[in-house]
Amino acid sequence: MSRFIAALIGLAMAGSLSPAPAIAQDGAPINVNVNMARVLRISAPAATVIVGNPGIADVTIQDPLTLILTGKSYGQTNLIILDSSGQPIADTLVEVAQMQAGVTTVYQGQRRTSIACAPVCQPLVMMGDDNGFSSTALASSQLVQSTAN
Repeated sequence: MSRFIAALIGLAMAGSLSPAPAIAQDGAPINVNVNMARVLRISAPAATVIVGNPGIADVTIQDPLTLILTGKSYGQTNLIILDSSGQPIADTLVEVAQMQAGVTTVYQGQRRTSIACAPVCQPLVMMGDDNGFSSTALASSQLVQSTAN
């Protein structure tokens, strides 16, 4: 009896684990945040992936049934996936959004700056921020990176 209960608990736990997201079949767009990646599982082996605007998103083939989608800039583009014979597997919309959780926007007159406070506040470069602030934040980041290497 205890083996039966253990097997049932194992099946229940396995069923509660959610697999990696798949490409929506209902025409819904795939959502990803800027500077974040997302795993996509597809139903047939991919040979070629095409992104309408590579400045908005990037896709790499991890293995024939697994793609990695990375948000590069906010906006919309499309993703086309072809098999080895050039037949379409998927043609879907990709929406890339700027992550807002933990981000504080500071306005000083017409100058806008952004900081991420999780748990310590640090400068965050976002499109639309003041050029001087963004340049200083990038220079600081590059200095830290070069010191680490």
